[in-house]
Amino acid sequence: MTRIILDDQLKKRLRNLAEPLELCDRGGRVVARLFPENDADDLDREPKISRAEIRRRMASKEKTYTTKEVIAHLEKL
Repeated sequence: MTRIILDDQLKKRLRNLAEPLELCDRGGRVVARLFPENDADDLDREPKISRAEIRRRMASKEKTYTTKEVIAHLEKL
């Protein structure tokens, strides 16, 4: 495997590799797709919703679905 060390200028042009990107030739043909490595330290450990919202949802009478039900529904699509 070839390894290329990025300088700060190229890393900035690649948007700091914060999201997947495509490298294209001048004609627009995709020559490579890059998927940045995830750093476990960068992952959020907290839920994206507040504890109050979690409590509200738990107390709600809204219909809920199990993981099994969701998977079954998705497989039908």
